[in-house]
Amino acid sequence: MLQVGDQVVYPMHGAGVISEIEQCEVMGEKKSYYVLQMPIGNMKVMIPIDNVDNIGLRDVISKKEVAKVAEVLADAPERAVGSWNKRFHATLTRMKTGDICDVAAVARNLILQDRVRKISSGERRLLDLAKQILVSELVYACKKTPEEIGAWMDEILEKNGFDK
Repeated sequence: MLQVGDQVVYPMHGAGVISEIEQCEVMGEKKSYYVLQMPIGNMKVMIPIDNVDNIGLRDVISKKEVAKVAEVLADAPERAVGSWNKRFHATLTRMKTGDICDVAAVARNLILQDRVRKISSGERRLLDLAKQILVSELVYACKKTPEEIGAWMDEILEKNGFDK
């Protein structure tokens, strides 16, 4: 069972710290919730304790896994094929896996695609979400600020010819 102070990742939302365990009454039924404090936007998310396994809550990656994320960001992007609608759904499905390397690949691919030809507003939202998820987890894994992580990511992308 998770405890207050644990750092976890909530797929499609990002990483945070369990700040408290709270009892709430919902529709006449008392339930326990983890209150997750996110590092970006000072957002709090309540996660029902009895639904943690279904949600895919997981531990923050290790320092060793950060190197894998850097490799993904440095790799050549995958070529975008199909209509924006098909790309959008494929990208969304990939992000929902909760795998940090998938999220890094999504960010990298959308950044390059935007550089070549402006991405749609839907894809722009996915890019912003991918960056938020990536940065929030790397903040905890690397013990750095969101600004430092953003600069680190930009540096990796720039070394490989990618724009911000």
